[in-house]
Amino acid sequence: MRLLTHNYLISNVKGTKEGYPLQIEAEEVVIEDSPFDQELVTGILPKLNYEAVIGALHQVADKVEPKPADIPEKLPEGEIDTATLEALYHVLFNIHVIEGHLVCPDTGRKFPIKQGIPNMILHEDEI
Repeated sequence: MRLLTHNYLISNVKGTKEGYPLQIEAEEVVIEDSPFDQELVTGILPKLNYEAVIGALHQVADKVEPKPADIPEKLPEGEIDTATLEALYHVLFNIHVIEGHLVCPDTGRKFPIKQGIPNMILHEDEI
């Protein structure tokens, strides 16, 4: 699961008031490099919850080797330099959570991540 994917996932467990952002409990994280696409990352930035990206990065940072380049804690205003865009692209597209859990911040419900795929299917009593 890419950190970009994590940015769009939400818990829909019955009774959940605040099911976003999900917390990441990573057991295995890998880096899968892909070619930098400046147009793609620039187009995605307005759709991101940047605070959730920073939170996700902090939650998986101890499992990532080599350590990713630093990205700013707050998204810069105006035009963003190429080095920052490359670092953001790396965080969003190249860091993959292979095994672990996503945890609903409201209910504590754990959603498994197996072979890089988050299972967000709810049990019958959670619908």
